[in-house]
Amino acid sequence: MGATRAQKELYFEKLKQLIIKHPSIFIVNVDNVGSNQMHQIRVALRKKGIVLMGKNTMVRRALRSIIGDYPQLERLLPHVRGNIGFVFTTCDLAEIRDIITANKVAAPARAGALAPRDVHVPAGNTGMEPGKTSFFQALGIPTKIARGTIEIVSDVKVVVAGTRVGPSEASLLNMLNISPFTYGMTVVQIYDQGNVFTPDVLDVSTDELVNRFLTGVQTVAAISLALNYPTIVSVTHSLVNAYKNLLAIAIETDYMFEGAEKVKEYLANPEAFAVAAAPVAAADAGGAPAAEEKEEEKEESDDDMGFGLFD
Repeated sequence: MGATRAQKELYFEKLKQLIIKHPSIFIVNVDNVGSNQMHQIRVALRKKGIVLMGKNTMVRRALRSIIGDYPQLERLLPHVRGNIGFVFTTCDLAEIRDIITANKVAAPARAGALAPRDVHVPAGNTGMEPGKTSFFQALGIPTKIARGTIEIVSDVKVVVAGTRVGPSEASLLNMLNISPFTYGMTVVQIYDQGNVFTPDVLDVSTDELVNRFLTGVQTVAAISLALNYPTIVSVTHSLVNAYKNLLAIAIETDYMFEGAEKVKEYLANPEAFAVAAAPVAAADAGGAPAAEEKEEEKEESDDDMGFGLFD
């Protein structure tokens, strides 16, 4: 039975108020999420996020009704498909993402279900009677009889990720008491202040962001210098290059300014610069010979201890 007009109006108003109060929205997939699991997620998000579910047709109509006031919400419409819901928040996005995805429930394999990952049956004794050997043979699983029970010889992949679980595979996994899948709420897209992006963006570290930003700044500076077009990131380089040009002119001519005096002085009397630099170089290198001499003295004293070989 569909929602009444009054219920739809209440839903539209609630969605609008949540959008006004919360700049960030998680679009989440709730396939195979039961009511009890949903309750646990709501409890974990208490005071941090609000979960809102609804039929996709009603969600689209609600969004279209407020797109006039919030045109950036149109970016959400392509993602309103499948079994989805919204989580509204004002908190740190990475923290909320972790809370949403932390609640997982182990589930047995069901025939026809889409496998989220590969499933392997481990080698070992199954505890089953030999009469069920044909069942394993039909699935191509190598077995042998050990102590009157069936033993799987080696690990076998019985389900491939992204494919449907067959009835035989589901029966086998259930007989072996293997619950290979975990189900929970997953994040499909994140809407944040008008931008829509995938959840893996939250895994980008601060260092990586800084490095990418600096790379961009260097690229802009290089292009600006090549085009001789000044920008805020190229001004420093332009000033340094201009200063170098002034120094070069001052060296080749009689033109003098404060910064060029010391450079001309070094060029006119390089011996004075060499004498000034010598004590520093000697201090850096002086430690090693002294240590070697000390080591040699120690070895000599250890060799004879003040006595001859036959004394």
